[in-house]
Amino acid sequence: MNILLTGGTGYIGSHVAAALISTGHEVVCFDNLANSDAVVIDRLEAITGTAIPLVVGDIRDGDALRHALTEHGVEAVIHFAGLKAVGESVAQPIKYYDNNVRGTLSLVEAMADCGVKTLVFSSSATVYGEPRYLPLDESHPTSATNPYGRTKLMIEEMLTDIAAADPDWRIATLRYFNPVGAHDSGLIGENPNGIPNNLMPFISRVAAGRLAELSVFGNDYDTPDGTGVRDYIHIVDLADGHVAALDTIVKIEPALSTWNLGTGQGYSVLDMVEAFERVNSVRVPYRVAPRRDGDVASCYASPERAARELGWTAQRDLEAMCASSWSFERTLAMRNSD
Repeated sequence: MNILLTGGTGYIGSHVAAALISTGHEVVCFDNLANSDAVVIDRLEAITGTAIPLVVGDIRDGDALRHALTEHGVEAVIHFAGLKAVGESVAQPIKYYDNNVRGTLSLVEAMADCGVKTLVFSSSATVYGEPRYLPLDESHPTSATNPYGRTKLMIEEMLTDIAAADPDWRIATLRYFNPVGAHDSGLIGENPNGIPNNLMPFISRVAAGRLAELSVFGNDYDTPDGTGVRDYIHIVDLADGHVAALDTIVKIEPALSTWNLGTGQGYSVLDMVEAFERVNSVRVPYRVAPRRDGDVASCYASPERAARELGWTAQRDLEAMCASSWSFERTLAMRNSD
């Protein structure tokens, strides 16, 4: 299939692009480059040996989307484009509703106009809100503890209504847990602009001396060591989950399906620090900071439905996550020194 990836030059989008191409699909990347760089296309082309079109545009621009969909003969869309920092969403909710919710509405309007009705949506485990039980399965009640999570939940509800009104749609909602790690080539990985909001690139930059210390947001949660517990999944496993979901929804009857993409294993912030230090023989200084608004104590997946219905399970362990993250960080350092 010919697939449009919104946010295709971002961390997750770029790894999914590589996975799709490796299984015979063709991709077009659509990105406004707000938190990524066009040079990612060069690196993807080096990894895949394939020319990859890049359309620089914003998902709120319906005309740009319709042009991209028709010009490139797109048959399916995987939608990654969105703002995703919990703390920022608390401080700037209007920005998040505008970009995430209005942007997705613009996308599905353009898709409907162009007769493209196959969509994989990048959702989040934040739609489960404060967990009532663990591990979280797809039948867990949904809610949100912050504006970012609320935008994801609103989009899920919008897509549910679209699928109910028109059974020709084929939509997969993928609820991510915490992607970490990097591609085996070391050419692509998580490299956000500014101070990272996610844990692993923050750890990597501290270990490399680019940042002085890691901020651990809260050590008084009801967890074994007091720090937040999350389900960390290797980015390459996550990318493979998208390929499996796309290949599945075009063959099955429900207009909309939802799957968790996680490992089923929770690790605390301090677990991650210890593992990174041990695997890579580095030191990661840290200090405890106040809790962030909107965070929960523990969040990890039940991945059983994805295993049963997609034939997909995460294959890479915590050591591989830490090693690949450090490999990418060192590759960045070498590029920056040239």
